[in-house]
Amino acid sequence: MDLDIYCGPAPVPETFWSQWNFDPALLSGLVAGVFVLLTMGQTPRQRAAAISAFLVALVAFVSPLCALASALFSARVLHHILLVAVIAPLVIVAIPSQRRASIVVPAQLSFLVHTAMIWLWHAPGHYLFALGSPVAYWLMELTLFGSATWLWRDILAPRRTVGAALALLLGTTLQMGMLGALLTFAREPLFAAHLETTQPYGLLPLADQQLSGILMWVPAALPYLMVALIVLSRLFSARDAERQAAHQ
Repeated sequence: MDLDIYCGPAPVPETFWSQWNFDPALLSGLVAGVFVLLTMGQTPRQRAAAISAFLVALVAFVSPLCALASALFSARVLHHILLVAVIAPLVIVAIPSQRRASIVVPAQLSFLVHTAMIWLWHAPGHYLFALGSPVAYWLMELTLFGSATWLWRDILAPRRTVGAALALLLGTTLQMGMLGALLTFAREPLFAAHLETTQPYGLLPLADQQLSGILMWVPAALPYLMVALIVLSRLFSARDAERQAAHQ
């Protein structure tokens, strides 16, 4: 199959660890991004989030994981989990709340757009299109990341009620779990780009696809569930403080 995949063609295990991506444009963009975030950061927490986002981005785009995603669909899904469920929220945390754009549209819109992007780019036809050229690849990556940062901005907005934040978090977890279940229980491999690239890693294409579904079904949910627990713990702490103040 004639594909022009960013990070290059599918590597074999013997060459995997040598497949680092030192694309100057990519490295310049990542350095510029973390510089901007560090400049905006006003607290140690915000600066730590900026540095963490930069380090995870290096894993996703510079390390051999980027090349491995050309061979294994499960690696591609792991890459996307890092992008939308780890890097995106860290970027939002790194930006001071007063510097974030004000909320001018219903939060449900960001959820719907992000859900559409997740399902769109993990559909076989659109996924194959994304691997056809670097431009198509970056269209996929930037729309996934952009919609994810929009969603996390809405989730973590200071004025967001606990109920609305939990609804966005649980809704995202459910839709990703549904997609993961479809991939896990599909009876045949769906992604033509990986029909001949998984065997060197000891995986049949269907097994690789099932692994990707499990990754999207379970590990991908953990960041959202962790944030949901933090939101709930803050709610309970605030109520306890109110009760103690009422009794004084």
